Amino acid sequence: MLESYKGAILGQAGAKILFILFELISAFSMRKFNHFDEFYLISVLVLEVKEKLEKEHYDLPVGENGRDDEDMILWYLKDRRFSVEEAIAKLTKAIRWRQEFGVADLSEDTVKSIAKTGKAYVHDFLDVNDRPVLIVVASKHLPDVHDPRDNEKLCVFLIEKALSKLPAGQEQILGIVDLRGFGTKNADLSYLTFLFDVFYYYYPKRLGEVLFVEAPFVFQPIWQLTKPLLKSYASMVKFCSAETVRKEYFTEETLPISFRD
Repeated sequence: MLESYKGAILGQAGAKILFILFELISAFSMRKFNHFDEFYLISVLVLEVKEKLEKEHYDLPVGENGRDDEDMILWYLKDRRFSVEEAIAKLTKAIRWRQEFGVADLSEDTVKSIAKTGKAYVHDFLDVNDRPVLIVVASKHLPDVHDPRDNEKLCVFLIEKALSKLPAGQEQILGIVDLRGFGTKNADLSYLTFLFDVFYYYYPKRLGEVLFVEAPFVFQPIWQLTKPLLKSYASMVKFCSAETVRKEYFTEETLPISFRD
């Protein structure tokens, strides 16, 4: 009788239980979570999302950044405050976008031409808070000269590159927008809208802080138009001086060359 009971349990839910137990043991050995109940519930939610994606969105790719990527599933669950349905909706949108945009095909070679302009790059060093740094030189952004698609590809490539530099325990990057020399010829609302969509839908909560450095008067009207689009993300923006960047975000050894003057 007891053996039959055990067999029934394993037949109906054994796979899920064994999976969760395995993940729990792994997590406790790495001390990822402090509370058994918390991790148990999170594991169940991750598994639920994974199974729903397999059943309802089986055409989505698998593997890294695919529908069975548990780290990605967990990230979107956290972003959606552990609402399974909301996480699935946002996750499927992101995975399909990655396919259509061709994120996996981006490389140093594919963005070489636009990258040569020096309009944006990933800094070689982390900031004082151990965050990878993505720097944008606004005066070199010329929407009337550069192909908008090339600008978008460079943007996504650099975000991916910055995220690949995340050290253990760090989840967000720092964005620095150098506005020195910015003029009306550099203004590009459509590109700013693209940036908002990218960080909100496809890289949620990956941008920890954005520094607008030495913003000139001409930038203020553009900011007033853009700010409502950012909603809560606007709180991440900090207007500051180049001196603040030098003193508060880097050491002498790690300071970007453009801020050494």
